[in-house]
Amino acid sequence: MSNQIVVNVIGAGLAGCECAYILAKNGIKVKLYEMKPKYKSEAHKSDNFAELVCSNSLKSDSITNACGLLKKEMEILDSLFVRIAKNTRVPAGQALAVDRDKFSEQITSAIKKHPNIEVIYERIDDVGAFDGIIVIATGPLTDSHLFTNIQKLVGEDSMYFYDAAAPIIEADSINMDIAYAMDRYGNAGEGDYLNLPMTKDEYMRFYNELLSAKEAPRHEFDKIVLFEGCMPIEHMAKRGEKTLVFGPLKPVGLNNSKTGEKNYAVVQLRAENEEKTMYNLVGFQTSLTFGEQARVFRMIPGLENAVFARYGVMHKNSYINGGNILDCNFRMRKNDNIYFAGQISGVEGYVESAASGMIVAYSIMNRLKKKNIVFPDTTMLGSLAKYVSTPNKNFQPMNANFGILKPLDIKIKDKKEKYQKLADIALRDISKFAEELRGEKNE
Repeated sequence: MSNQIVVNVIGAGLAGCECAYILAKNGIKVKLYEMKPKYKSEAHKSDNFAELVCSNSLKSDSITNACGLLKKEMEILDSLFVRIAKNTRVPAGQALAVDRDKFSEQITSAIKKHPNIEVIYERIDDVGAFDGIIVIATGPLTDSHLFTNIQKLVGEDSMYFYDAAAPIIEADSINMDIAYAMDRYGNAGEGDYLNLPMTKDEYMRFYNELLSAKEAPRHEFDKIVLFEGCMPIEHMAKRGEKTLVFGPLKPVGLNNSKTGEKNYAVVQLRAENEEKTMYNLVGFQTSLTFGEQARVFRMIPGLENAVFARYGVMHKNSYINGGNILDCNFRMRKNDNIYFAGQISGVEGYVESAASGMIVAYSIMNRLKKKNIVFPDTTMLGSLAKYVSTPNKNFQPMNANFGILKPLDIKIKDKKEKYQKLADIALRDISKFAEELRGEKNE
């Protein structure tokens, strides 16, 4: 069966390499298409595969850190990405950082020497030219020719070329003594939004710190032309003291029933998922450094102890609205021969990109065995897959965080204890899942 099947993987980045390797080591032939070295995006410098463009850090190794848990789950499923990362690690405290040149070299070597992988150095402009199974893993800076082709494939309304995302907060870190539920002009205690009221003094302290906060440096290729729909909140604030009060922090129609007082400004939080375990800061697209986001946004009443599931970002990024297009195996609902993997699918980050390639590989393997698999939503892998495939009209790329995991049945106040419990469940369930994938489950 597997000898007669060839899977076409477009893009030899982190997702494409992880996907190709897992398929190949399980006996499935792969044609891996890579446009480098003949063509390169503005970001790429090396001719090797799996190039780490922005940083050499793969975040924490601790399982009580979401990205650390994700790497551990991937390791249990025999990840090439994690193995090579550990082979090439450099001192970085509790974080897993790598020698990025050695990392890319070793990934490239493992791919090139595998007998089941044929590397084809060619730029692909049209996915319609392929028969059989295709994995589109072309990254956040997908070449413009292919970008246009994908746009036609998925529909222009479901394809984005930049990422202007607001921070996302874990719900149980919001001070509910201050926050109140209410839609604008709605009934108190009802609605889809949580509201955080501010007095004039509170607003002015926040406003002044926002004006002086430090912005993150961006690569030349990451500079985008700003327009009103994605204006960073710190840029908006520079237009004048009351700009935010008449904009995203407008208090009209949001009277605070808890205090009976008139609000000077109101920050609105919108639920990011059906379970309401995460909330988005409405209108808070930002290019501030992560540290400054934590410092300044925790000045908002009710967010004093906010835990950031994802910080706001502002950068070029080609991605699809997966919830409209993909199932939980990263496969197109309208064309089951086409899969997406990596940041173009709607995940965010190095580890998450490789993880999506892993999910796609195991999904294809089991499809060829005529099995239907779904990664458990108690695991970080399964939760990423669920997030990407769940309809959301405000879809933004997501990284690994504990807010996307299936919530615990019991409430645990201590954050470290809670994360440890979630991690224990995730590792238990991914271990069982690994046995099922390998056919080792005891009946």
